[in-house]
Amino acid sequence: MKSLVIAEKPSVARDIARVLKCKKQGNGFIEGDRYVVTWGLGHLVTLADPEDYDRKYKEWKMEHLPMMPDHFRLEVIKQTSKQYQAVKAQIHRKDVDQIIIATDAGREGELVARLILKKANSQKPVKRLWISSVTDKAIWEGFGRLKDGKEYEPLYDAAMCRAEADWLVGINATRALTCKYNAQLSLGRVQTPTLAMIAKREEQIKNFVPKPYYGIQAKALGMTLAWQDKKSKSFSTFDRARAEEILSKVKGKDGQVTQVKRIPKKTVAPLLYDLTELQRDANKRFDYSAKETLNIMQRLYENHKVLTYPRTDSRYLTSDIVPTLKERLKACSTGPYRVLGGQLAHRPLPQAPAFVDDKKVGDHHAIIPTEQFVQLDHMTVDERRIYDLVVRRFLAVLYPPYEYEQTSLTITVGQETFTASGNVTKNMGWKAVYEGEGAGDFDDDGPENQNNGPKEAGGMGNAGQSLPKVHEGDAVKGLLFSMTEGKTKPPSHFTESALLSAMENPAAYMESGNKAMAKTLEQTGGLGTVATRADIIEKLFSSFLLEKRGKEIFLTSKARQLLALAPEDLKKPEMTADWEMKLSRIAGGSLKRDVFMGEIRRYSRDLIEEIKSGQGSFHHDNLTSRKCPRCGRRLLLVKGKNSEMLVCQDRECGYRETISRTSNARCPNCHKKMELRGKGDGQIFVCRCGYKEKLNSFVERRKKEGAGVTKRDVNRYLEQQKKEAKEPLNNAFAKALAGLKLEDGE
Repeated sequence: MKSLVIAEKPSVARDIARVLKCKKQGNGFIEGDRYVVTWGLGHLVTLADPEDYDRKYKEWKMEHLPMMPDHFRLEVIKQTSKQYQAVKAQIHRKDVDQIIIATDAGREGELVARLILKKANSQKPVKRLWISSVTDKAIWEGFGRLKDGKEYEPLYDAAMCRAEADWLVGINATRALTCKYNAQLSLGRVQTPTLAMIAKREEQIKNFVPKPYYGIQAKALGMTLAWQDKKSKSFSTFDRARAEEILSKVKGKDGQVTQVKRIPKKTVAPLLYDLTELQRDANKRFDYSAKETLNIMQRLYENHKVLTYPRTDSRYLTSDIVPTLKERLKACSTGPYRVLGGQLAHRPLPQAPAFVDDKKVGDHHAIIPTEQFVQLDHMTVDERRIYDLVVRRFLAVLYPPYEYEQTSLTITVGQETFTASGNVTKNMGWKAVYEGEGAGDFDDDGPENQNNGPKEAGGMGNAGQSLPKVHEGDAVKGLLFSMTEGKTKPPSHFTESALLSAMENPAAYMESGNKAMAKTLEQTGGLGTVATRADIIEKLFSSFLLEKRGKEIFLTSKARQLLALAPEDLKKPEMTADWEMKLSRIAGGSLKRDVFMGEIRRYSRDLIEEIKSGQGSFHHDNLTSRKCPRCGRRLLLVKGKNSEMLVCQDRECGYRETISRTSNARCPNCHKKMELRGKGDGQIFVCRCGYKEKLNSFVERRKKEGAGVTKRDVNRYLEQQKKEAKEPLNNAFAKALAGLKLEDGE
């Protein structure tokens, strides 16, 4: 008899098949003497559409709501039905007596496999492969310690509860709001509070009133000193008259050194990457979207096998990984990492390292290199960049702390105090890993770090300046004083990096002040999961609820109106905190799924009643004079993440037309990315600096330069436009389900 192994994707299945010595290729499977390996294409089975329960649900009518299936049905996803049938055939083979689930080790991976088995009505015993990387060694060791599938049934229950709850709340609320206001308006427990956070930030910026503040600066002996208030310890004041008075008192006077402090200090390396931290760094450094970073990471994990599982929310390692660190070091110590890694290979590992903590690792440990030998020349530029971030962070935590001496001087002039500080490096430690790579760029651009006050702005002078050798009691002559002036700044608009941070830590946007809820959000990873935040942000752009201006993110008029019409509960992060707390209890076996789903059904009914009785209106303020060629209604001008489109206002029509798209082609004048506008032979590149060039002229010019756009590139772009034109953008049900991928979807 044989065991059937179900992997999540073909690439992983091929790796497993090779390790298990399965060589015989079949229709959707690979077979060996003891194992048959098959695969999904992500999800092959999902929750059924509403019309599968009753044909009347094909029409979107308020009187049909709420839709409450007694038992949720499953359906095979049409696009991947061929592979589902191949997997089903293997499940029911007479010579297969056991199923081994080898999908991604996590809540969503469990759901992928269990839905296939349930839809196929499999009754065969189940084992579970639980690994965090797909190297040959990890696969081999994982098959040596397979777990009983029954141990993961509570995890499956939690996954199903989340999927069914998102179906009930998301689809019912979306249909209700869409029917009520005759506009495509989608709601969800993650996307709606995410929009609300952006709205709150925009409101703060709009209402912000800048206040001028003043400081006093002194220069002498090649250093710069800043005045400091004795009581508040602030380096500036909002009172101009006071600043002018201080300046008049100290001008022309000498100072005396009253204090010299030299304090040895150490800083340890930043913790290892989880997915969100990696997405944030990649966005700040390379302007990659969260989705782009995840896709690149997935290739490095699946295809190159040089990095561990990407969808992790932990920045720590478990103690059982420590013995493998030397082998991982050897594997990645090549190219630019040869010297850095080689130095570590001959040293003992840190004793009780801070990045090892079994209690802070959930399903998966932090992202680190695997034991797989690296071939950097086989990677694309994007892959090299992401790999570089991960490897340098991995090397950094193994290096000793950065050591420096912090010197601070206090000089008294009359009754006033002036200070200066400077650092002297004693040992580069982990910062040597980043030398020339932006070692200091480890700040957090969340709301708590916004510069809103004068104290932060004044500072203690340049911490990097060289201070003269002086002693307490020394006189300081020739001081040059001047008054400095600045204004408080509003919070910054969200970038994708900052939005990821806010989704991960949304407690600052909670209105209830409930500490238990805030703690739950912190423990469960905030809004969405590391695996879904990228898709949620992409969906908000594709639904025309968000738009980008440079790197900054803004709400559209549609989003602002949606928030005005949405029920209050759905705009709050507290709802996700409540759900995740209960889902964790279900996964742990301390809460029954029926209890949770009973609450969700009651909540869904209340939600529909609230929307039905709501007072409000929705209007399109982006109507154009162009008429839809299908239905004759006026088209809307909408901005996507990287394009502008004309779309029909009728949600049943679904017509759309791309009128411009940001390309990768660079302007020959200012070198910024240009937009490609128009259709067919009339297409033209346009740059913000005013430069214009026809597409065919551009192609010819780049040919002569021996680089750039090929006919294939152009054809690919045109095909993409055709594809977008065919997709039913305003198909309301399609959009409602677009975010309900059933992975913490909305």
